[in-house]
Amino acid sequence: MPKLALIPPHDHHRHHRQLLLIFLLISATTAAPASATTNYQVFKEAPQFYNSPTCPSIHTNGMCCDQAVHVAMTLDTAYLRGLMAAILSILQHSSCPQNILFHFIASATANHQHFRYTISRAFPALVFQIYPYDSKAVSGLISTSIRSALDCPLNYARNYLPNLLPRCLRRVVYLDSDLVLVDDMAKLAATPLGDSSVLAAPEYCNANFTSYFTPTFWSNPTLSLTFSGRKACYFNTGVMVIDLQRWRAGDYTTEIVEWMELQKRMRIYELGSLPPFLLVFAGNIAPVDHRWNQHGLGGDNYRGLCRDLHPGPTSLLHWSGKGKPWARLDANRPCPLDAFWAPYDLLQTSSALES
Repeated sequence: MPKLALIPPHDHHRHHRQLLLIFLLISATTAAPASATTNYQVFKEAPQFYNSPTCPSIHTNGMCCDQAVHVAMTLDTAYLRGLMAAILSILQHSSCPQNILFHFIASATANHQHFRYTISRAFPALVFQIYPYDSKAVSGLISTSIRSALDCPLNYARNYLPNLLPRCLRRVVYLDSDLVLVDDMAKLAATPLGDSSVLAAPEYCNANFTSYFTPTFWSNPTLSLTFSGRKACYFNTGVMVIDLQRWRAGDYTTEIVEWMELQKRMRIYELGSLPPFLLVFAGNIAPVDHRWNQHGLGGDNYRGLCRDLHPGPTSLLHWSGKGKPWARLDANRPCPLDAFWAPYDLLQTSSALES
């Protein structure tokens, strides 16, 4: 098992800022291939959060403790700012923040050293591991969709979670990087999965389920019978509680891949990585209250579209869709709800670094 990223806290003196700038310069020029050179973002150190006295003690000498809350997220440069905000929101609203273990999936060709340094600097006590994801296997299976961002190979890493994460890990909460929590993550992680469900997620049975699949799919009697006997409803894959052992036992990754292979031969759906999940799991998932995924705040597939919250209480705000809060704030064109994301933004400006 690789070493956990437990880095002692850093001070904020001038010499440390100079060392940081030197590190970023070296990383940009030597740690990644010339074709992958990028302008690295720098983030402020977050406050330290501590467990309440009633929290159970966990052993963090491994990443499989059953008493811990396990969170899995994908990690890449484009969404790093969103990821850092999501982590801060999770820790800030947790009653047992030191009992949350993070599992980050990053492309095998990404600069893992830079990611590890960046996360550890902002969250010195965070317990996390980065797992390499080889996207070659999935890249040949990706069909173009209505939005190019949905075709990113890392978007399909959730298909392979049980293979990427340690086999001793039983349950994980999978989260997208464009969200913030305003409630205790432990409540979501404790969602009952019943006797047989592999996934738990908020369902939206009022959505037009048939629109996620093409006329080719529905006109084929063999294919359309896929949902026979299942009350299949749309669910958003950006927030899921997953029983990894049940997934492995049912070999659901193979089933998802088979649907993707069929999609390459005869286009049966339009929308990225979601439809294979619907084909395999819809109608067989455990319920989660809608408060845990107030999704679509990015305007779905329309840039510049501002959305209101769904009726009812809110525990998690999710900017799924084209518009991301950090991009709209930077452009001075925020939507009203982007104000809920802004307090979790840890991005450090260049003027703060130079002072």
